[in-house]
Amino acid sequence: MKAIYDTWNLSYKSIFGAVKQFETCRFTIRLPKDVCPDFAPVLVLFRTGFKERFINMNDVTEEEDCIAYSADYNARYTDVHYYYFSYCQDGTRHFIKRVNVHEAAVDYGDLFQLTVYSSDYTTPDFLKGGVMYQIFPDRFCKSGKPKENIPEGRVLRENWGDTPYYRPDEHGHVWNNDYFGGDFAGIQSKLGYLHDLGVTCIYLNPIFESHENHRYNTADYMKADPLLGTNDEFEELCHEAGKYGISIILDGVFSHTGADSVYFNKFGRYPELGAFQSRESRYFDWYSFIDYPNVYEAWWGIDTLPNVCENNEDYTEFICGEEGVLRYWLSKGAAGYRLDVADELPDRFLDNLRKAVKGYDKEKIVIGEVWEDASNKESYGIKRRYLLGDQLDSVMNYPFREAIINFAKGGNARDLINSVMTIVENYPKPTIDVLMNFVSTHDIERAINRLGGESCEGRSKDWMAERYLTDEEYSIGKKRLKTAMALQFFLPGVPSIYYGDEAGLQGYKDPFNRRCYPWGHEDQELIEYVTELSRVRKSIPNMKNGRIYFVINDGDFIDERLAAFTRQGEQGDYLFFINRSEETVRVEDISGNLSRFTDFEPYIGEFSDNAVTVQPYGYTIIKARFVK
Repeated sequence: MKAIYDTWNLSYKSIFGAVKQFETCRFTIRLPKDVCPDFAPVLVLFRTGFKERFINMNDVTEEEDCIAYSADYNARYTDVHYYYFSYCQDGTRHFIKRVNVHEAAVDYGDLFQLTVYSSDYTTPDFLKGGVMYQIFPDRFCKSGKPKENIPEGRVLRENWGDTPYYRPDEHGHVWNNDYFGGDFAGIQSKLGYLHDLGVTCIYLNPIFESHENHRYNTADYMKADPLLGTNDEFEELCHEAGKYGISIILDGVFSHTGADSVYFNKFGRYPELGAFQSRESRYFDWYSFIDYPNVYEAWWGIDTLPNVCENNEDYTEFICGEEGVLRYWLSKGAAGYRLDVADELPDRFLDNLRKAVKGYDKEKIVIGEVWEDASNKESYGIKRRYLLGDQLDSVMNYPFREAIINFAKGGNARDLINSVMTIVENYPKPTIDVLMNFVSTHDIERAINRLGGESCEGRSKDWMAERYLTDEEYSIGKKRLKTAMALQFFLPGVPSIYYGDEAGLQGYKDPFNRRCYPWGHEDQELIEYVTELSRVRKSIPNMKNGRIYFVINDGDFIDERLAAFTRQGEQGDYLFFINRSEETVRVEDISGNLSRFTDFEPYIGEFSDNAVTVQPYGYTIIKARFVK
C-alpha cells in the first residue's frame, strides 16, 4: 500500500514546499480500496484568525492497490496556511494529519503547513552561490593606523590575542570596555586573503560609534566608531572590497540604543539634550519611561540598552527616511543589513525598513536574526510574516546549525534530513537561496569547541576564560569541523564563516568566542581545506539555486555515517556524500541503490566500479542525471 500522503512526493503535493501567491497546487491522498468514503474526502485549510475552508476532493483515480483523491487549491492569500484531510466512513469522521516531518496517518497527528508567499517576492542575486565571512571588527585585524577623537573610558589593549576582559575592573566598569584595535584599514589589508579564501561578502558586526566593544549599544548611528576609522574610510573599504568582488553588509541594531548615546545621553557625554536629561529633548518620544528619568523600558532589562519605540514616526523617519540611517550607509557602499533581534522589531517598522532598503536598490539585502523556524515564528503573541515578501530576504539559519553540529558529533542521518527538509519545505525558494548558514557566530561558542571539547553549558566565565582544547580534543574537533563545514558549504543557502573558524580559532561563549584572529598562528591545513570548499562550491553551478533532495530515504541505501543528497540543476545533478565518521565508507551498487539517477560520473573524490568511497570526515561528489 502506498503512503496515505507525503509532502515530499510530487504525486501527493504537486509543488514541493512553499508556493507563490495565485499558484495552483494539487493535493492527493491515497486510501486503501476497502475504505469507501460516504462522500468525497475534503481538504481543510485555514489561516490563523480565519475560518476553515473546505475543498472537496472530487477527482478520483483507481490505482493498483488504492484509490487516489485529488483537489486543486489556488493560493490567493500570502500567509502561513495549515491543513489536513478528512473523510467519513459509515458515519464516522476520520482525519489525515502529519505524523512525522512529511508523512501522514489516520486519526492522529499534527497539521501540515503550507507557506504562500508573494508572487513578486525576489531576493538579491549577488549573494547566491557565494561565501559570506562574518567579522567582529575589533578582533579581526589591527592596522596600527593612528586614530583621532577616541572617547573616554576605553581600555586599549596592547597585546593582540590576550584574553578579553570579562570581569568588572576596580572601578566597577563593565568587562566589555576593552578594545584590541581592529579597524577598517586592517580589514582592507586582508581583502586579498579573504578573496583567496573564496569570500564574496563580508558581514560586519556593528560599526557605529558605541561605548562597548561589541557596539550593540549604539551611540551615534550616523558615525563610524573612531577606533574603526571614519565614515570615509568605511566607504573606501567598500570600494576596495568591490575590486575583489566582495560586498559588505552591516549589522543594524534598531530595537534599542545605548544609554550612553546622542539620543538618550544618560551620562552627559554629548552636548545635545538626550531623552534622559530632558522631556524637551527631540528624542524624548523615542523611549518609554515608567518613572522619569531613572526607570525606563530597556532591552531584556539591561539599563545600558534603553528600548526605542520603533513605530514612533520621528524614529522611523530617522532610520528609514530619505535622509535616514539606512540610505546613508547604503550610499557609502553597504550592500544591505543584518537586523539584530528581528523578533523585537514590529511588523510596521520592518515593512518600512524593507521599503527604504529596496527603494534605494532592490539588490540590497535584508537578513534577520531569528533563532527558530522563521516561517511560523510567533513573538510576543504576534504571528510574524518575515518571509512572505514584504519584510526579510533571509534569516540566520540556526536550525541548520544545530542539525549540522548534531550530525557531525555522531547524530543520525534521519534527524539531519528532517531538520534540513523542514526548513526547505517551509521557506520560500527565494529565501532558501540566500539563507545565512553558519556553525559559529559572536553569540554562541565556536564550533570547534562544541565539536571537540567539553560542554560549556552551566559553566562560569572563569571556567571558559582560559579553557583551551587539548591536542586530542582539537584533533577530533577539527575533523568534525571539516564535516560541519562541508555541509555548511553544500546545503542550500550561503555559507557564513565566522572569522577565525577557518584558522582553528577557539573560544567558548562571549567574550571568548570573540578573541583576536590568530595572525601568524593559523592552522594552515584548515585554511587550505576551507579554500578548497570554496573552490568546489564555486565550480558547481547548482550551488546558486539548485534544489535539494536527500538520497537516504526509505527504499534507498541507509548509512547513518553519511549525509547523502543531490543539488539539482537543469544541466544535471551533483550528488554529495559527506562522511561524519572516522571510518572509510563505501557505497556499493550506486546505480541500483539510486535508481532515480543515471549517467553517473566522478567529480570530486573516489567513484569507480559503480561504487562511491568516502574517506573519514571527507566528502565525495559525483555527477548524475535525474530520471523524471
